[in-house]
Amino acid sequence: MSVLLDSLASGFCGSDARRAELDAALQAGLPGPRTEAWKYTSLRQLERRSFSPAPLAAVEVDAALLADIPSPRLVFVNGRPSDALSDLGALPAGVQLQTLSSALAAGDDALRFLGRRFERSDEVFARLNAALADEGVLVRVDDDAQVDLPLQLVFVSVAGAADLAWHHRHLIELRSGAALGVVEHHLHVGDAAHLGNTLVHVHLAQDAVLSHARVQADGTRATSLLRTDAVLARNAQYRRIDLELGAALSRHEFNVRLEGDNAQLTANGVLLGNGRRHVDTRLGIEHIARDTSSEMVWRGVAANRSRVVFHGGIHIRAGADGTDANLSNKNLLLSADAEIDTQPTLVIDADEVKAAHGATVGQLDANALFYLRSRGLAAEQAQQLLSAAFCHEPLNALDARLTEQLRRQLDLALARAGVA
Repeated sequence: MSVLLDSLASGFCGSDARRAELDAALQAGLPGPRTEAWKYTSLRQLERRSFSPAPLAAVEVDAALLADIPSPRLVFVNGRPSDALSDLGALPAGVQLQTLSSALAAGDDALRFLGRRFERSDEVFARLNAALADEGVLVRVDDDAQVDLPLQLVFVSVAGAADLAWHHRHLIELRSGAALGVVEHHLHVGDAAHLGNTLVHVHLAQDAVLSHARVQADGTRATSLLRTDAVLARNAQYRRIDLELGAALSRHEFNVRLEGDNAQLTANGVLLGNGRRHVDTRLGIEHIARDTSSEMVWRGVAANRSRVVFHGGIHIRAGADGTDANLSNKNLLLSADAEIDTQPTLVIDADEVKAAHGATVGQLDANALFYLRSRGLAAEQAQQLLSAAFCHEPLNALDARLTEQLRRQLDLALARAGVA
């Protein structure tokens, strides 16, 4: 057994079903380089680390850290909800919000999603989550509720004497005709080296619309493991942007099933690699119903000794006629010591579809750099300006309010990384 799995499993106390998930994860072990889904992401260093369970009480954090994050706001610190920092006074009517721990204590019927089981041996972190998750967020929106004010979910990691691990399980459920905006903020205080293992379920009923922005800006020693499983019913729309700006190791498995006719997905993102960071994102998009559409624009930047990994998988199943699927992944390689691995895949089992996918890896355009230099900009300024413009394109998936907020955070991260 690896040191990592041994430390995560120590002190387990749960139901027989959870014990079975934990045993399956321990028996399978961590995936290695021969496992296709983990081919470009080594877990050898992580395997040798140990983590302590996050204490039940949230750590105190200076409220000034959240000065720019409005309400309604639900805040977690080191994996635990913070009543002092949360502000739900402006929670609109039609939105039900609670923590997973409170739902578990109340025996909430909405917890059916916890019964999901994971069969593949490479789903070890999903299995660990199924066994160990004791906290998270449940968001449910009533039929036809149109929520104008975005819900802010804030996750703060604070450095301490021990490296902690937490396992979050979230549910975002929009019922028929509902509309909601969600903004996730992943922040850090100090040089935290914690591990966050998160599993998110997104259920969109007929005609539901979800706008979802996520900014992952964890500390430079943190490990962020995320899996999102989304299901879209007829005419549902899911618009999402992910900014991967922090953590030593970050991995996001984003799986979407378009199960209803005319369901629409827009999923864009920016992957920022600098220092020795490892950034891994895997898309698994399944078009199952007729006349569905997906539009995905992803940009990657790798500098210093970082590594950026992207897998964009689209599967158009038999019977999904009328599908329109498009994936673009462009990457900038800014250092000879950096590495970018991109793998777009497209499987079509239906007739009468439109589909396109492409990926590029290159450097900044020499002519554009020369043009800016000829206008009086220094070489460093010219590179920063072009890099920022390159990364801004994916932000257009959401409305202007969220786009401007995301642009500021992206530009700040680029500047700190010395990229822009």
